[in-house]
Amino acid sequence: MRIEVIWEIGADQSLGLPFYASAGAAGADLRANFADQGEVVLQAGGRVLVPTGLRIAIPEGFEVQLRPRSGLALKHGITLANSPGTIDSDYRGPLGVIVMNAGTGAFVISHGMRIAQMVVAPVVRGRFDLVQALSETARGVGGFGSTGRG
Repeated sequence: MRIEVIWEIGADQSLGLPFYASAGAAGADLRANFADQGEVVLQAGGRVLVPTGLRIAIPEGFEVQLRPRSGLALKHGITLANSPGTIDSDYRGPLGVIVMNAGTGAFVISHGMRIAQMVVAPVVRGRFDLVQALSETARGVGGFGSTGRG
């Protein structure tokens, strides 16, 4: 799958393009690209749009999903506010990541830090039809927690 990439004007290109950290990795790592800013201190409970310095072109019929990095989530409570974030195939603007601090202390996001991962995924579009009734199931209208515990 080919994803076309260009650099934003002023971005630090020495950070390199997104990359897969291992042969079996599903997500390519994205780096914070502050270029002139250096770092951002994200307070507990706060959120910030972190630039990657990139713009991408995703083929029609696909999306890119932005996901948290598990190590940052476990060790520091750093996650993505809209996880998974979706980048649509027709978007051509700057690629930014909405990072949120669900931890208890401030967290420093430094220039070049791996802050998220992106997964390329196919898109299946549904057709929505108005009907008079929905089919019955064993679960029925049971909602949150209705399938039991454990």
